[in-house]
Amino acid sequence: MIVNYTEKGWEIITQRAHGLLAAQVAMHWRIKGRPERWAETLIAIADHDDAQTELEAEDLLTEQGGPVNFAMKKFELEHCRRLHHFSLSKSKFIALLTSVHMEFLHTAEAKDNPQVKAFIKEQRHLQKQWSTELKLTEAEVRKAYGIMEWCDAFSLLLAQHEVQPEKRVIEVSQGPDDTQYKLMRKESGKLTVTPWPFEDDQFSLTLESRLIPQLKFNNCDQFKQAFEKAIVTEKLWQMEK
Repeated sequence: MIVNYTEKGWEIITQRAHGLLAAQVAMHWRIKGRPERWAETLIAIADHDDAQTELEAEDLLTEQGGPVNFAMKKFELEHCRRLHHFSLSKSKFIALLTSVHMEFLHTAEAKDNPQVKAFIKEQRHLQKQWSTELKLTEAEVRKAYGIMEWCDAFSLLLAQHEVQPEKRVIEVSQGPDDTQYKLMRKESGKLTVTPWPFEDDQFSLTLESRLIPQLKFNNCDQFKQAFEKAIVTEKLWQMEK
C-alpha cells in the first residue's frame, strides 16, 4: 500500500487502486504509440501488483506501529511467485510484461541476495521463452513495457503527492521512446505533461484513498479494522495539453 502522512492522519492508497490509476493513464496514450496487444497491455498495467490485498497481508505495520509504505518493503519470493502465477493465468503476454516489471523492481537487490538473483535468472529465461512463443521482438517487448513503466511512475507521482507547486516541473520517466517527459501543474490547477504523450487534449484521472486518523496500532488486526471502517474518498486530477 502507499502511505502518506497528512495533518489529519494516514492517507492509505491500495496497490490495486494505484494500478487502476496507472491503467487510466495508459488508456489515453497516443494511438500511434500503442502496441498491437493493447488490451492485454492495459490489463497488465492495471494488475501489475495484484498478488495480494492489504487485508490478506500480515506485515502491514512498522516496529513503531505505523502502516508500512510499499517503498519500505523488499523482495518477497512468495509474493512474486503469486503475482507470476496470477498473471500467467490470464495470458503469456501479461505474464511477460509482469515478469519484466518484477525484474525492474528487484534487480538492485540481486547483488546481495542469492534468492533474488535466482528468481531473476528464472524470469529472464521465461521472458525469452514467451517472447519466442508470441513471436515478439525485443524492441516490441521493450515498447510495451516502456508504456507500463511510465504509467506506473506517473501514477506513483500523483498518489504520493509529488506534483510540484508554482509551475515547477518534475520528471516522470523516459517512457517507451527514450523521451524525458516532465509533469507540471498549471496556474489553473490542471496538470500537463511535456511533451504531451496522450491522444486526447483533455481528460480526468481518479484515485480512491482512505484516511485513518489513528497514528499507531497495536497489531495488524487493529489496523485492518481501521482500514475497513475508513471512508473511501475519490481524488480527481484534470489533465490538459
